[in-house]
Amino acid sequence: MKTFILYVLLFLLTASAGLHAQTYEEMIGKSYDYVDKNDLPAAEEALKAAMRLEPANRYNYALLTNLGTVQRRQGKLEDALVSYTAALSQHPDNELILENRAELYAALGEPENALNDYQTLLMINPVHEEALYHRGLLHIQMENFLLAEADFEKILAINNDTMQGRLGYAILEKMRKNYNESERILDYLISKKPAYWRLYEERAELYFLMNKNGRAMADLNKVFAEESEPSAEIYVLRGKVKLAQYEKESAAIDFKKALSMGYDAKTIENLLKQTY
Repeated sequence: MKTFILYVLLFLLTASAGLHAQTYEEMIGKSYDYVDKNDLPAAEEALKAAMRLEPANRYNYALLTNLGTVQRRQGKLEDALVSYTAALSQHPDNELILENRAELYAALGEPENALNDYQTLLMINPVHEEALYHRGLLHIQMENFLLAEADFEKILAINNDTMQGRLGYAILEKMRKNYNESERILDYLISKKPAYWRLYEERAELYFLMNKNGRAMADLNKVFAEESEPSAEIYVLRGKVKLAQYEKESAAIDFKKALSMGYDAKTIENLLKQTY
């Protein structure tokens, strides 16, 4: 998800603030302090308190955006959706808010709504690489492979040195079951960016699909050694690789860890049955 509206907002507020608005500004400052301390519930309350003080303040769209991000980081996805939507009602052409809401819709399993936001964003800014990349991934998810290819091709036309366009192609070829081509692209990207651990995650999944489980585990070991917070999806992938290597007890531990991180319970239940 994208970061908070810039701190410069505080200085803009100072320029137009009276005594009452100073409290509003202080609550915004406190929200940043709480985020720095990773006290997200307190940051959420500080933002809400600021908006209660001045519900008509023209900068509240920024606070609503920040609020949505804080809520999303707490796993309050529906609340975050309400906050982002309220922010967009005030600034419907704001690229940052559109991108945040599109990502949230995707996380909520609403790809059509996510696509709508990316379409709007790309009408405003046709060369927005992040939007093209994520729209391409959504097209892959919906098996619209030609549309995905068009998005990744456009990224490369905008910036031939970008990694995202080629990574998109690697994911696309993997989904098309063109595994050798996907491997070729990922090997090339890893040679250029050996510390970009997302590439190892993608290649590990590819190796698993190719029944190269030893290579998959080698890539996953690198990811777990370097990433401080591997995702639930990575725990599931490692569990699947362990299952393929007949390490059922260890696989079950990974599946249960993914469940504790919010992974789909039905999927985990079915995977755990294979570890008995």
